[in-house]
Amino acid sequence: MRQPFGTAPSLAQMQAMADAALAALPPQFAAHLGDIVTQVQDFAEEDVLAELELESAYELSGLYSGIAMTEKSVEHSGAMPDRVFLYRIPILLEWAERGDVTLEHLVHHVLVHEIGHHFGLSDEDMHALEDMAG
Repeated sequence: MRQPFGTAPSLAQMQAMADAALAALPPQFAAHLGDIVTQVQDFAEEDVLAELELESAYELSGLYSGIAMTEKSVEHSGAMPDRVFLYRIPILLEWAERGDVTLEHLVHHVLVHEIGHHFGLSDEDMHALEDMAG
C-alpha cells in the first residue's frame, strides 16, 4: 500500500494498514485481545494531550485507552471496549524523519506498542524488550 511520492495516505488508508497489522498478530496474542478497537485520527484530542501533560500533538503517535488485562475483573464487564488510537500526522512525520522503515512497518510498530499496554506492559517494559530483541 505504498503511496506515490508526495501523497500522504488518508485516514481510511492508514486504518486499513492498522487493520492489516492487527490481523497479522500471532494467534497467541490475538486470542487475548477481546473486542479491542483500533481508530486512526489525525491528532490526539486536546483533553488527551492535557491529561498526558503533552504540549504538542506531534509528540503522540499512539494511545491505548482501556483497562489492562492485568487489572481487569468481573466488575469491568459491560465496560466500553478497549481502544487503540493511532495518530496519522505524528506517524507520518516520524516516518518521513526516519526514512529507514516502511509506513506499514511503523504503523505495525505503534499498534503493537499500544497493544502491549493492553497486556499490562509499561513503556519501560516494552523498550527493554525491544532492546533485548534488537
